[in-house]
Amino acid sequence: MSSASSTDPFQPLKADDPAVVGGYRPAAVLGAGGMGKVYPSYTPVGRPLALKVIRAEFSEDPEFRRRFQQEVRSAQRVQGLYTAPVIDSDTEGAQPWLATAYVPGPSLAHAVARHGGLPLRSVLLLTVGVAEALGVIHGAGIVHRDLKPANVLLAADGPRVIDFGVARAADTTALTGTGVSVGTPAFMAPQQAAAGTVTPATDVFALGQIAAYAAIGAPAFGEGPSHAVLYRIVHEDPDLSRLPDELRPLVSRCLSRDPADRPAPADIIAMCHEISPEPLRQGEDWLPQAVAGSITERLLMPAPAPTPPPRRRRPRSRAPRRRPPSSPRRTRRPRRRDPPTTPQKSSLEVCRQETHFAEKLGLDQLTSGSRICVLSKAGHIAVVTYRGKSGADDPSRYITIDLTVWRNAEEAQMD
Repeated sequence: MSSASSTDPFQPLKADDPAVVGGYRPAAVLGAGGMGKVYPSYTPVGRPLALKVIRAEFSEDPEFRRRFQQEVRSAQRVQGLYTAPVIDSDTEGAQPWLATAYVPGPSLAHAVARHGGLPLRSVLLLTVGVAEALGVIHGAGIVHRDLKPANVLLAADGPRVIDFGVARAADTTALTGTGVSVGTPAFMAPQQAAAGTVTPATDVFALGQIAAYAAIGAPAFGEGPSHAVLYRIVHEDPDLSRLPDELRPLVSRCLSRDPADRPAPADIIAMCHEISPEPLRQGEDWLPQAVAGSITERLLMPAPAPTPPPRRRRPRSRAPRRRPPSSPRRTRRPRRRDPPTTPQKSSLEVCRQETHFAEKLGLDQLTSGSRICVLSKAGHIAVVTYRGKSGADDPSRYITIDLTVWRNAEEAQMD
């Protein structure tokens, strides 16, 4: 998912953007791409994160959902220093999403478009970091498939690889034939472009492309229409004439047409150390000053829009009606209020508009399917759907419920 095109990294939310995603409230739009949108948000304790919400068209494809669940489970095992870890997700909801740690830094694509190519030391540290990330990603059984400058973020302490494995979920789904490309043509490997064959060596080819792009400020196989770029990748050699001499052997090996001739990530790291005229140590001075300034722009995330408090109606006072003395007084049975039947996506709004409150409810007041809104002092809202209780002959006593929670949906109540 690419970053926003404007110079402002945070774009305002629009009417069709969600107000809440899995209990997290989007603060702005951080980026958009073929797979969906990215929103900055916060955890309940205020840590920033990036919410990636998948396009509704993908969520309707059963094969995509199966693969997305698989890839998210695998991605949660990736805990490298140069990756953005997955910290939360919902692969079964109406619109799947995942949340990763927020990386305050521009993408490599943004930095090069704005400032041009990077100096040799920055390129070597970039290549070392991405190679280490690939080692961890491949170790978890994942092939990135769409490693490109937009999926490499430049943080103050080194690069971060994002969106690993997400492209596989879309591969071979119905949408891949209707205008949604899996992989970016300018950074595909020949086997991926020609036959769709994907292995860890595919990511190494992309890393060679990234190193060349970072150094010369342009793709090694040129620009232009997708079909023309793909033809050059499959049938022609890259243009490395503007590449620094020190980098040419490394990039040439990564861009070998035969996957067997491409180096492993560990070999790439060793080659970078051999190339560098001084020891490679990752620090906050690894980027040129102009590029580092883009990090500051992304440190101050906008706050999410405040959630309005529940609307409480004042009870209307009525004068009691007097009955004739001869008329016997009838006892009015309390009218039963059925739980709201609003679809799940609007349950939060239903809870905010509810005007009847109670401190406790007895099980005798509930039937299977009853739904109750719960507001905690911490500001969380939950919808509890009652399903039943244990039978009289059951040695254990329990109730069965479905629970949906929106974290930090309201302001916390102070004691």
